[in-house]
Amino acid sequence: MASFWKHVKEVLEKSDVVLEVLDARLIEQSRNREIEEKVQKLGKKLLFVINKSDLVDPSALLDVKKTLKPSVFVSSREKLGTTILKKKIMELSKGEMVIVGVVGYPNVGKSSVINALSGRNAARTSAESGFTKGMQKVRVGPKIVLLDTPGVLPEREKDEFKHGMIGAVDFAKLKDPEGVALSFIEERKELVRRHYGITSEDAEEILEAIAFKFKKLRKRGEADLESAARFLLKEWQAGKIKNV
Repeated sequence: MASFWKHVKEVLEKSDVVLEVLDARLIEQSRNREIEEKVQKLGKKLLFVINKSDLVDPSALLDVKKTLKPSVFVSSREKLGTTILKKKIMELSKGEMVIVGVVGYPNVGKSSVINALSGRNAARTSAESGFTKGMQKVRVGPKIVLLDTPGVLPEREKDEFKHGMIGAVDFAKLKDPEGVALSFIEERKELVRRHYGITSEDAEEILEAIAFKFKKLRKRGEADLESAARFLLKEWQAGKIKNV
């Protein structure tokens, strides 16, 4: 973790503008306040890039546009919003050559945003959180240079539910996947019920129904709740469960 923070600090110091990539489904939860504090102390310009916006009902983002400034909504997967993002970067740099640092939690889509901006697979991507290991430099046109960073968790944060929800910790590596999944179901019950066509109201019954529906079973035919939990969280982290 210390080596990751070293890379992030180096990127922040070298950057004129910093893009903090957030997950549109969990905007506040995916904000890294420690990084934001460091950006502020260094006197750098911060631009919020709200990725995965295709997974959320647009009406749910209206208030965010008014309160989180400056911000740009993008979908790196659907190649939406990248032209607006480039224009905003140039606006912040007043048309001058600019070095842009890209930061955020693991698996929020930093590398995918870079690839969408550059129009090529310049930054390696993976569904596994924490894939980017060190600083990478990517040129976007004649005036923009992006600096990618490894995703880092705030040093003071130990919230496994939050990390599982934003994909900062891969579903396969969670210590208590069942607890995280049950908390997720309680928080997004209608979304989960609608997505899987389940009528139960109780969180454990919903998880059990998912286990039976997708044959996540033990040898005696009982529901394997841990396997079902990891399946549910995998689908959420992969963007298969949409808030629309």
